[in-house]
Amino acid sequence: MTAPIELYYWPTPNGWKASIALEELGLPYTLNLVDINTGEQNEPAFEAISPNGRIPAIVDPDGPDGQPISIFESGAILLYLARKTGKLMGKTARDLSMVEQWLFWQVGGVGPMAGQMHHFVNYAPKFDPPQVLPYAQQRYLGEVGRLYRVLDKRLAVSEYVAGDFFSVADIALWTWSSLWEGQQQTIDDKPNMARWLDLVGDRAAVQRGRHLGADRRGSGTVDKKAQERLFRVKT
Repeated sequence: MTAPIELYYWPTPNGWKASIALEELGLPYTLNLVDINTGEQNEPAFEAISPNGRIPAIVDPDGPDGQPISIFESGAILLYLARKTGKLMGKTARDLSMVEQWLFWQVGGVGPMAGQMHHFVNYAPKFDPPQVLPYAQQRYLGEVGRLYRVLDKRLAVSEYVAGDFFSVADIALWTWSSLWEGQQQTIDDKPNMARWLDLVGDRAAVQRGRHLGADRRGSGTVDKKAQERLFRVKT
């Protein structure tokens, strides 16, 4: 029997990438909640697994050489699990190239831009004292909107992001773009993105991974100490 993968997780868009992938691939895993509001991500034991002190991370006791391996960074985890199983990355080298392009586009673009948008629009105004920075808010709101227009254009010619198959690129993008309302975006003018959001969101494994630890997900309001732990700044 395959030993379960250790999943270090908190219910955030990046955390959902790992939980959804594990559910989609049917890989057994043990859940380890890392409470980012209380600073557990900064503890030495976790940083030994995830040097950057960010979730998610995994430890696979059955690594490529039969020895345990730890993986941090959500995109790297997705690619590792896809290679391990030979699934969620298409069937050909061309397929894999498309998956990698859109996955890296999410990791380098959609995730960081949406994350900064959340910070300046949803978190910073609740600081004490409030930090309301109109330029930063408009900068990131606008960039998220631009990226979603790129996504909608791609999905006009492709059922899924990388082609006619579901892949880790869809997982990575769905976890962030499914939160479009909280990002103050609209999909009324993005019918292809709307279709795809429903298509991916209706998958049973996606729903299981998305709802893992859902009762622990915060509202966006955190106290002063939690702000310092989350953002590593004095407020």
